[in-house]
Amino acid sequence: MGPFEHFLGWAEGSLGISRVFTLRLAETVFTIGLVFVLRRVSRRVVVRTVSDTSTRYLVNKGLAYTMGVAGLIALLKIWTEGVTGVATYLGLASAGVAIALQDPLTNFAGWLFIIIRRPFSVGDRIQIGVHVGDVVDVRIFRILLLEIGNWVHADQSTGRLIHVPNGWVFKNAVASYDQAFGYIWNELELTVTFESNWRRAKEVLARTVTDHAEKLTADAERRIEAAAEHYHIKFSKLTPVVWTSVADSGIRLTMRYLCRPRERRSSASEIWESVLDSVEGMPDVDLAYPTTRYFDNAGEGKVRPSG
Repeated sequence: MGPFEHFLGWAEGSLGISRVFTLRLAETVFTIGLVFVLRRVSRRVVVRTVSDTSTRYLVNKGLAYTMGVAGLIALLKIWTEGVTGVATYLGLASAGVAIALQDPLTNFAGWLFIIIRRPFSVGDRIQIGVHVGDVVDVRIFRILLLEIGNWVHADQSTGRLIHVPNGWVFKNAVASYDQAFGYIWNELELTVTFESNWRRAKEVLARTVTDHAEKLTADAERRIEAAAEHYHIKFSKLTPVVWTSVADSGIRLTMRYLCRPRERRSSASEIWESVLDSVEGMPDVDLAYPTTRYFDNAGEGKVRPSG
């Protein structure tokens, strides 16, 4: 009789624990320990063999899910006896436990939805509810976002990591910046005075924004054609355009152009610098801003006759 058999006999005689239960408990501890060791070893191997950060992340996540599922199957096999045992075990789940685990189950279902339907992927920029950020990880119960916006302007990162429950994909609209065709529309508004030569200003703005975005239009067209198999995306005009409208303090010229989601601020900065340089060289164009005007009727000879 080996040491393990002596231990089983001692546990049964001294602690009143059956041999079957003790054996299953020992197998459970061994299985969990084996999965933990294999996970650490695989992570070190991947770090040494895979140099690309994105590929390394995907390989690590795939191995983690595979080992986790394999460990869960092994534990079910230890504590149940065949298919009948599994069915009996699942049938013992009461309604009270289901209600108590409502949120975790919803988050798990959300994780399955994200993995299978792929409304977004790791690396995409999304908005879910009130939170906007870059997806840096998708876990079983939550999504990790690297926040953008908030007190920082123009979709720049704040440095904060936001944990969003996976169940939010069922309760909130999810806006993806990258999934459609990889570009977004951005608009910049410039207001000139009513007395300015607004037509000339519009020509300069159109030329400036076109020079900046001329290389993006062809790529955007190719991406839209590739996405047409999955989405009904149709734009009548992809080239930059300048729209004209009237504001309280002058004539508003709106520059509309395509840019990549993460280049919104840099592209706007480049365009604004070019526009300001151009406006500086046009004496017949003045920028408008809110002003207060008053009229001195007496001084201007516009006194109303009495009576």
